[in-house]
Amino acid sequence: MHLTGRPLLRIAILDLYQGAANQGMRCIQQILQEWSSSEQIDLSIQLFDVRQRAELPGLEFDVYISTGGPGDPLSSRYEDWDIQWCRWLDRTLRHNANPNTSDKKFVFFICHSFQLACRHLNLGMVCKRHSTAFGVFPIHRLPGGDLEPILQGLNDPFYAVDSRDYQVIHPNDHRLEEMGGRTLCLEKERPHVPYERALMAARINPWMIGTQFHPEADAKGMQLYLLQEDRKQQVIENHGEAKWKSMLEQLGDADKIQLTYSQVIPNFLNQAAEALLSIEA
Repeated sequence: MHLTGRPLLRIAILDLYQGAANQGMRCIQQILQEWSSSEQIDLSIQLFDVRQRAELPGLEFDVYISTGGPGDPLSSRYEDWDIQWCRWLDRTLRHNANPNTSDKKFVFFICHSFQLACRHLNLGMVCKRHSTAFGVFPIHRLPGGDLEPILQGLNDPFYAVDSRDYQVIHPNDHRLEEMGGRTLCLEKERPHVPYERALMAARINPWMIGTQFHPEADAKGMQLYLLQEDRKQQVIENHGEAKWKSMLEQLGDADKIQLTYSQVIPNFLNQAAEALLSIEA
């Protein structure tokens, strides 16, 4: 029973981390707690271990956040958890497409989940990168990106943590347009290499959106991560000491990842709350 008298949102977190140690879940839960306190909206939160237990939520939640995670978003398509995740996505799409349903389901896809959604819905080409993307990088808006509610309050370009071995390129703009979405952002410009810039964010439809960057990453958590001796050596070994030092320096800039942390997912929650709670009222 809900006794506080304040509005309530039911949130499902789809955990795709496969048990790998990371800062992502802490950051997501921290954002939710901060937003709940700021907006005076209570949250009921449930976690689903997608990849280790093939746990998926039903349609009883208001908001769904599907996390990033390790591994290859292409090779898992015949694994049970991946099949179940795609079925969950299809059910949610059908629910939202029904003109008789007023309780639309709002979904945010982060990195690995965004790649899975793009693969399943044919929103772009998912492939392995030439080299691992790891660091704090500028993200550039596309025309129309300025109108996107979740990007409000950010600079152009804005900065975010990027950590991935795979990517979405060649966005299927026709398919996105059919679904009521649009491409929003591309990765940093790299004129010195002959590779297409990856799609970094897309609105899939009025209720679903995804990013290939990590909007949940916070400066404090990333700093603690990079200062752990084993993590430090791993980053230096894979990316060089200059990259390690550069990331630490950028974490101290309030206009970079901390700004992204404070805006993107909170803006998404604001959009969901405005739509869902106005129905209840």
